[in-house]
Amino acid sequence: MDFFQSQETLTSLEWVLRAVVTFFFLLIVSRVLGQRAISQLRPLDFAIALVIGNIIAHPLSDAKLGLKGSIITTIVLVILYLGGIFIILKWPWFRRLMTPAPITVVQNGEIISKGLKKARISIDLLLEELRKKKIEDVKKVALAMWEADGKFSIFLDPKYESLTPSSIQLETQPFDFPKTIIKEGKINSKELKLIQKSEEWVISSLKNLYQTEVKNVLFATLDSQDNLKVFLYK
Repeated sequence: MDFFQSQETLTSLEWVLRAVVTFFFLLIVSRVLGQRAISQLRPLDFAIALVIGNIIAHPLSDAKLGLKGSIITTIVLVILYLGGIFIILKWPWFRRLMTPAPITVVQNGEIISKGLKKARISIDLLLEELRKKKIEDVKKVALAMWEADGKFSIFLDPKYESLTPSSIQLETQPFDFPKTIIKEGKINSKELKLIQKSEEWVISSLKNLYQTEVKNVLFATLDSQDNLKVFLYK
């Protein structure tokens, strides 16, 4: 077909066909490359991310190239991408095709060599990831999986897990995210209103607890227990 060949001009339909062929070609390439090559990107995301920036950059840097082809190609690729997402959500078989299943690389303290080969990763990479998680012994790992986005999911054997309040039936307080009441020397009136505090209270607390003024505060937070934490400019 003509749109495969180099030529000075293409019709709109030929630009559309060229974009469609390129998109599906990239999907095939991404699956062949494997998860490691496209770490942190699903094949569908990889295909769209790889080409759009390049498509737009060419006519911006080359005065001889028009915008028509780039705009048509970009629109077609975006439509194909959104269509791909819709199909992934609607049909599980396509989801399995586009998003590979996790690959087990460690199970019950044993390294699965077949899993390493399938994921195309080395033992060195596996050990590096374990070190990042502060796990010095593979035998402590109950399960480690190589996910479709190029990341590891690692689960320790329960006997090596750190103690948590729930494991020793210790009562804890509900999670409380502190409110930012001062940032860069300015009081956040909106947050103060939500926690029912006044600016006068803030000014007084700063003076009594830290012997300072609002303008000297880089950052300050207040939790539900009225614990005020202040970071001064230094």
